[in-house]
Amino acid sequence: MSSTITTRAAIARGPHIGWEITKLELDPPKAFEVRVKFHASGLCHSDHHITAGDAGVRFPMVGGHEGAGVVESIGEHVTRVKPGDRVVCSYIPACGTCRPCSEGHQNMCVKGLNAGSGMFLDGTFRFHADGEDFGGFCSLGTFSEYAVVSEYAVVPLPDWIPFKIASIVGCGVPTGWGSAVYAAGVRAGQTVVVFGAGGVGSNAVQGAAYAGARDVIVVDPVEFKRENALTLGATHAFATASEAHDFVVSHTWGQLADHAIMTPDAVTEEMVNAAVLMTGKGGKVTITAVGHAGETAVHVRAGLLIGYQRQIRGALFGDCNPLDDIPRLLRLYQEGDLKLDELITRTYTLDEVNDAYQDLIDGKNIRGVILHEQA
Repeated sequence: MSSTITTRAAIARGPHIGWEITKLELDPPKAFEVRVKFHASGLCHSDHHITAGDAGVRFPMVGGHEGAGVVESIGEHVTRVKPGDRVVCSYIPACGTCRPCSEGHQNMCVKGLNAGSGMFLDGTFRFHADGEDFGGFCSLGTFSEYAVVSEYAVVPLPDWIPFKIASIVGCGVPTGWGSAVYAAGVRAGQTVVVFGAGGVGSNAVQGAAYAGARDVIVVDPVEFKRENALTLGATHAFATASEAHDFVVSHTWGQLADHAIMTPDAVTEEMVNAAVLMTGKGGKVTITAVGHAGETAVHVRAGLLIGYQRQIRGALFGDCNPLDDIPRLLRLYQEGDLKLDELITRTYTLDEVNDAYQDLIDGKNIRGVILHEQA
């Protein structure tokens, strides 16, 4: 029977004050729960939205929703994994039996209802300090050396996949890849425009290229990210939507793009309107990134949609099914068809988490990864 342990974690006590490193008490796992010793945690932009005040979460919050490590202990009735198993966490649990899961939509599993509070479905928390409850972002909290998570949020990990690679396949990679392959439905020969070439957008580029797109056009103000996108399958890259629009008009003989995929740090109304005007008849705008709190990002004249039968839709987890797509993407990586090592610009210690996010804001990283010191 496992007991309460102490863990070091990066927490947010509120917006606009950054991450604080502290020690927390961590409960043993209850039924259908596992306690994971994390070796690596991806530094996704979504966690920055917590400290920027755009995420709408409950505070205090343990950050991190991309993680890979080893199962330390399990609660009653757990069958998916056992102590000692290597795992990668899916930021949305996939029970496999609820209505969305049974219909092939594991990305909308009902077990993932409390992402913003980090509270478990029984109304309790597993992180505590001085009588206060701490949530784990997406009910994970991978910015902690250890965390208790739902059994349904872990996916077995092959021995030959490095933890730092596995960590980013819990969110950023499938979210971007799936936004192109599943949510947008890119087909061979099509023209695709990707807004934002960071940790998610880089994988939208790879997904669109793998699906056979003729043109994969990136819009990103950061030169480093544009140059990196060209090594991942992008055919052209521009600093502004205006430059990209002029190119698309000329390059497609006026037919415009088939798809625009929105994966910037934050979606704005200006971006969405630019994306709509860049898509042609029957075109689709797929929105994966979130916007700033209090701002309305989708505000489009109806005629722009009706006249060309354009579509605008949202994508959660890139429409991926974690239990199927995480292993699929790891196989593609193993076979050399998906670049993941190239996405990790730098690794950090847990104590460097604020420096890591400053690097992200400054456009220095495609994806940073925390390597927990205890590992």
